[in-house]
Amino acid sequence: MSKPNITKPAPRRRTLLFWLVALVVILLAGALFMRPYLQSAGNRNPGTVLRISMGGWQPNVVYAKAGQPLTVSIVNLDNSLHSDGGGWHNFVLEGQGIDQRIAPEQTGTFSFTLKKPGEYLFYCDICCGGKDNPFMRGKVVVEG
Repeated sequence: MSKPNITKPAPRRRTLLFWLVALVVILLAGALFMRPYLQSAGNRNPGTVLRISMGGWQPNVVYAKAGQPLTVSIVNLDNSLHSDGGGWHNFVLEGQGIDQRIAPEQTGTFSFTLKKPGEYLFYCDICCGGKDNPFMRGKVVVEG
């Protein structure tokens, strides 16, 4: 009686498979981590949802039409346990007198109208380096 011919995968093949799976896992984890930073194309809708956290604004570019109201909903993803600012964030639209504060894990919605085409800086000035931190800044692009 002969022994059944059972072949085991070669150690080299197992090692290659291990590294291939590890690479896929690392790439997927990297893509999930970088997703907020890569999605900065903005939103061309009249109603815009912005997310803010210690990691910055998402998206960081908002589009509006000159003379038309823009409604913005800001979702604060941080909780009150943050040591920097207690989880609070704000939306400051430079030169327009707009400074809206959003409590931790809350959503704030407000509207404003920008009359002239151009780019307007917005930022959070409560925590994380404020206006000086590039992730805490964004812009409203107003088209004519």
